[in-house]
Amino acid sequence: MRFFLLPISTRRTLLYCQKLQVLPTSKQTIVDKATVRAAKLWAGWEKKEGGWQKKVVIYGNSLLKRIPYEEWGLKSVPPLSTRRREEEILGKDKNHLIYPESIIPTTKAVSVLRTLGTERESLHKSRLIWCLIGMPISAPFALVPVIPNLPFFYLVYRAWSHWRALAGGKHIRFLCDNNLLTLSPSPVLDSIYTPLVPNSSTSKESITERSDSAKSSTFSDSMGSEEERMLLSQDNGRQLVKALEIPELEVELERAIWQVERAIQKEKEEKAKPPGTTGSK
Repeated sequence: MRFFLLPISTRRTLLYCQKLQVLPTSKQTIVDKATVRAAKLWAGWEKKEGGWQKKVVIYGNSLLKRIPYEEWGLKSVPPLSTRRREEEILGKDKNHLIYPESIIPTTKAVSVLRTLGTERESLHKSRLIWCLIGMPISAPFALVPVIPNLPFFYLVYRAWSHWRALAGGKHIRFLCDNNLLTLSPSPVLDSIYTPLVPNSSTSKESITERSDSAKSSTFSDSMGSEEERMLLSQDNGRQLVKALEIPELEVELERAIWQVERAIQKEKEEKAKPPGTTGSK
């Protein structure tokens, strides 16, 4: 597998795991098979020109776009099965950590990955529990004829999503604890990121300082008065995907960039409010 650390802004990074080998159907778990089947069903609904299936897809895609990019990143990491654990310990399954050294120093790369893999663990655990509590409550909606029980299926999906995020984080912790990652700074990523790094040396040093307690961020929040700024835009994000030759990464980057842009804009609007002003009453 290849783990990519892709800075989105001066404080946040996208984690993405590329699986180089696809398991044959005979070796897939029940969860894997169900996931593939659900994806095919959803793709079929997307092709419909109208009807309730099309409306569900439009609304569903809007909800999916708002699921935190950090969660999608963790879900890209496969769960740590007994077979995979043995193969990784024996060195049969190589794992490369790929990152732009111009932004993330080699000495900090594993620390960044570990934090991205573990910082949201308590959140996913609590959300998983709430989804499990809500599932039996929403089950009676199945009695409504014709239309499927969408609230129930949504909670099932979110419960699975939180479980996958937890499993991905557990896998990352295992790799970091057992020193099973091959560090691979990428000249390709450096060629894209170097022109995007703030010019002053002070800013560069601040960007590469890792924060152990920062919420879903990549770099330190102790950047003094310097505000968080975007590194990637949708345009150079597509350039990055093309350079790495990973088409499936495009949707992940597009979602992450969109979410971080909105978060930064919201923070700026909050700071621009007069002192003592609160949200809508």
